[in-house]
Formats: sequence, structure tokens, C-alpha cells
Amino acid sequence: MAISTPAIRILVCDDDKAICEYVETLLTKDGHEVKTLSDPAAVEDEVKNGHYQILILDRMMPKMDGIEVLRRVRKIDDDISVIMFTGFPSLDSAVAAMKLQADDYLKKPFNAEELHEVIERIAKRKGIVRSAEEQLHKVIGDTIRRLRKDKDLTLKQMSHRTGLSVSLLSQIERAESSASISSLYKIATALSAKVQDLFGGY
Repeated sequence: MAISTPAIRILVCDDDKAICEYVETLLTKDGHEVKTLSDPAAVEDEVKNGHYQILILDRMMPKMDGIEVLRRVRKIDDDISVIMFTGFPSLDSAVAAMKLQADDYLKKPFNAEELHEVIERIAKRKGIVRSAEEQLHKVIGDTIRRLRKDKDLTLKQMSHRTGLSVSLLSQIERAESSASISSLYKIATALSAKVQDLFGGY
């Protein structure tokens, strides 16, 4: 079954602004939410407040190297996945990064394909990927919510029109519950739409 990687919140820290811009462009195109920093001292606060799932760190930076940044990050977040970039790979730095639970170690210059593969691998391991079925539930939920809001209907009003509970309607919109064909028919009728319209061209 096909899988897709939903938007991941990614923080990139590299003192080379050109690398930051390149990585940001690359990952934003994939639909991810990306923030870049060129000051390693700012990473700690950003991780504390930003709810990031992946941190991409340069190994060699002035003022503070990537290993020290990672050491500090691990004190506040032991779940964030970390990819380390380096232009000067060495066994010692690779071992130090792995001891601090870095997920991968990419040598500069890296190519786009390598970075995509690493992020996809992390997403699979962390359970951030969606199956085709889950993706379909999300498309249906998003489409129903959009059509409902276009008609200025509340969930309570939809409940009256469909005979379905507010709780179930909310779960369908958030893709937390799969709707039966009967429920989809009732929802489509309440929205003056056809059942196939709810699939959003999927």
C-alpha cells in the first residue's frame, strides 16, 4: 500500500546561510514546515518552544559545534530526531553523534535524494507516515470541513441535518474515524453535494 509523509516540523541549523536556504527550499517543496537558524546558540530555545520532529545540524560551526548543540538539545528533548551534516567526517565525531542518538550522519556535499531518503526513513520509524487509506480519510475529513464552513454550518447544525452525533462528525473531519457509506451519503446530502465530491478528487 502506498505511503505518504505528512508535513513534518523541521529545524535546520548551519552557519552557512546558502546551505540553510537550499535545505529549506528542498524540504518546503515536499510540504514540510521548515525553520532555519545560523546561530547554534539559538537552537536550544527554538527546540524548547517549537515542537519540532526533526533537527538538522551542521557538525562544524563557530562558537559551538554541532555535537555540543546536540548535547544541550538532548537535555530538553530526547525524542527529536537528529540529522548531522559534516564537511569533515571522522570516526570520532560520528561515534559522538551516535552516542547522543543522532539518527543519521550526512557528508557534505550531500544530494537531495540522500536527504529525502533519510527523512522518509525517520518518518517511517517515528510513525509519521500515512497509509493510502489513512490519507483518504484525511482528504475526506478536510473536504467535509471545508464544505461545511463554506456553508457556515456548525457541527451541531450538521448533526441535526444528518442525524449523526456531533462527536462522530468531529472525528470524521479530524480523520480519527472512518465514515460508512451511509454516513457519507447523509453528510453529502446535508451539504447539497454528491458523495464523490467528498473524496476531493482522490
